[in-house]
Amino acid sequence: MSGAHPDGRDPALLGSAVDKLVTDSGWATDVAVRSVFARWQALVGEEVANHCTPQGFDDGSLIVRTDSTAWATELKLLAPTVVRRLNEELGHGTVARIVVQGPAGVSWRRGPRSVRDGRGPRDTYG
Repeated sequence: MSGAHPDGRDPALLGSAVDKLVTDSGWATDVAVRSVFARWQALVGEEVANHCTPQGFDDGSLIVRTDSTAWATELKLLAPTVVRRLNEELGHGTVARIVVQGPAGVSWRRGPRSVRDGRGPRDTYG
């Protein structure tokens, strides 16, 4: 029976219920890091965000892909500042380091003149 005082059977606000679910499930770090992905431009600035995008988070390392080798070098120089800024937002020690990946190379596996079953034995003598 519900009385004059709140108990576990009373309706709860949606926000507090979601916060409890996240905390009880151990998802707090994952949710915080995903919020970084959503707010990337606000956290690092428009110019950096136009050339660098977060790709993943693994064991304290934020993986960021850049669109050129020049921006990869620039982000490596900015990494301590970005890590400090991210830890201010997420809590101390959440992001330990930034792993910078340069632009992905061109893939020659697609196109009208590619071989679908592999390149073969590469034998020119029959």
